[in-house]
Amino acid sequence: PPPAAPPAEPGRPARPVAGDATGWSLEERLYNQVWGMFEDLSRTTAAYRSAVDFADSRLEKELDQALSDPRSRIGGQGDAAREAARARHDQLVAQAREVLDRDVAQLVAEAEVVEPALPAAFARWDNPVWHAYRVPMEIPMALRLGDLHLPEADRVRIPLLMRLPLERGLWIDSGRSAALDGSVSDSHETRRLGLETAVAHAARLLAVYPAGEFTVHVIDPAGSGAQPLAPLVQSGVLAAPPALGASGTADVLARLTQRVDLVQMALRGGAPDALPPGVDTSQQLLLVNDFPHGFDDRAVNQLRYLADEGPAVGVHLMMVADREESAGYGPLLDPLWRSLLRLTPVPDDHLADPWVGHAWTYEPALVPPGSQVLQQVLAQVAAARRSWGG
Repeated sequence: PPPAAPPAEPGRPARPVAGDATGWSLEERLYNQVWGMFEDLSRTTAAYRSAVDFADSRLEKELDQALSDPRSRIGGQGDAAREAARARHDQLVAQAREVLDRDVAQLVAEAEVVEPALPAAFARWDNPVWHAYRVPMEIPMALRLGDLHLPEADRVRIPLLMRLPLERGLWIDSGRSAALDGSVSDSHETRRLGLETAVAHAARLLAVYPAGEFTVHVIDPAGSGAQPLAPLVQSGVLAAPPALGASGTADVLARLTQRVDLVQMALRGGAPDALPPGVDTSQQLLLVNDFPHGFDDRAVNQLRYLADEGPAVGVHLMMVADREESAGYGPLLDPLWRSLLRLTPVPDDHLADPWVGHAWTYEPALVPPGSQVLQQVLAQVAAARRSWGG
């Protein structure tokens, strides 16, 4: 059973407890608790916005009535009516804000106990759990991709958890995205941040899978991502060095396409284990930098095939790309972009929740500047891979 919350003081809400949700394991309870917090914040914000909208529309209606009433032009009656309408509006908004603030305070208190209790797969990179990291024996339920928040409740950061194994690919948008403060990021800086974000996600995926059960391939046709890719390359966790040029791109795509075909044939034949010797049965991630550079028409079609057919047989895609750079393909690539979950390397309000449809600001799960936690974790992953393979 989930841990019981300590008794609340009279007139105060119960103190939150980590894992206070349904589930068979602590991991599942924490996962469900995070989603519960996500839904609670979504709904309480919706109630607040609805109340403010109602107050605004009522104020507008009452001001119109005051203007259209001939009596309001006599003496100060009109001014008094308008003042009264504004006072009622302000009172309604204040009441709604009070309810929102109370709910947000409760969620802040819950987040303060939940965050430290999260397992590595769900935790931020600055969580001490990563400093005690050990290569796991089991695949976790989900993976943290970043944080979500709303402008009315900036103090609450909701972990964005994605179920594993991945059901769709990821697109790290390295286009010239406008930052929330209105400034436009430099394109080279955004590309670098995009690949750093992708590397952090790939490293996390490698870290949360048992040794030998997750393999990462990298395509970097122009070799422009050498610096951000260094943690993956230098630690030795990649299946092979990043593929360069059109020929390197074609080789990786051909091998992964063949793997998808072989697994599909085995599944259709009712013998999922009957794979030829040498076929890597682990989950595969293809990290593509700077798409569509280095991709000819055949490579683009193979990439689309992997995006469509890969996830069901354990081949996943993570692309760092500026969609505008592939505009020459026209609508041909629209299904590809739609099939991928778009994430950004800078805060951006483009993700909607499934309950109300608010636009949530997403912030990627990045390693704190100056931290060596990524290198330390990848060193353990590499050592475990060598032991497993040896």
